[in-house]
Amino acid sequence: MTSMSWKTRRSIPAPQGDRVHVELSGPPQTMLDMVYAKALDADSDRPILGDTYAKKLISQVDYDPRTSPITKQRRRQVSSITVRGAQFDIWVREFLQTHERAVVLHLGCGLDSRVFRVDPGPGVEWFDVDFPDVIALREQFYPTRDRYHLVAASVTDPAWLDDIPTDRPVLLLAEGVSMYLQERDGVALLRRVVERFPAGELQLDFWSRFGTKAMRKNNTVVRWSGSTLGWSVDGPEDILRAVPGVRVVKAISIFDAETAQRLPRGLRRFTRVASHTPVLRKLVGLHRYAF
Repeated sequence: MTSMSWKTRRSIPAPQGDRVHVELSGPPQTMLDMVYAKALDADSDRPILGDTYAKKLISQVDYDPRTSPITKQRRRQVSSITVRGAQFDIWVREFLQTHERAVVLHLGCGLDSRVFRVDPGPGVEWFDVDFPDVIALREQFYPTRDRYHLVAASVTDPAWLDDIPTDRPVLLLAEGVSMYLQERDGVALLRRVVERFPAGELQLDFWSRFGTKAMRKNNTVVRWSGSTLGWSVDGPEDILRAVPGVRVVKAISIFDAETAQRLPRGLRRFTRVASHTPVLRKLVGLHRYAF
């Protein structure tokens, strides 16, 4: 399978009518990249994630499909976003099946629809956390629901955790977030959560050092947004050394995710080759820790 642009095969129709103008800077700009990828997937014949919320949201955003960087994504880039998102959905559901009364901290939530896709049960308190301007946008696109809370704060600001109940297990989920943090801030965040809650899980993805260098050079949206990439993790031993009290539940390459089996045949062949190529295998890791 070639890395042909999705735009040449299938594209989301240009927005019509009243649209929401998105004015963001830095890493938050990349959240539209994520949503657009999921919208393309939802509009495909065989979706991996099938996020219809993303498709609806993109139709409401004010952007120029002729010039916006979000429309320049390649097939493999779209696939990596949706494979990762679908895998985390599986892990979140697994955690909530075991912990029906839990707290979920969805960090750097952006405009992701995960709380609506997963549809947690009545015993779950779900917190979507992101910068104030991002949360203000979420309020324009998504409805409210019981036991669903929006937290307008930087994920690395320790103050917002003071208002989160600590009498139940916690799931910290940070998808597409770690690379925009400095290592000291990311480690401090994980330590705070582990120390504050009685038990729980950390579910995160990490780019390797090689992967971070490649993304700085080749990712159009990252360059366009002026984002600074910081924290890189080559393997779970980096987290085990930095965060006392955690143990590995699972740490896999994105190419070994079970959701990669939903890819078209050509891309499945590519993931098998990548999975057996050391430098590519470490490119993006999906990690799950318990404490």
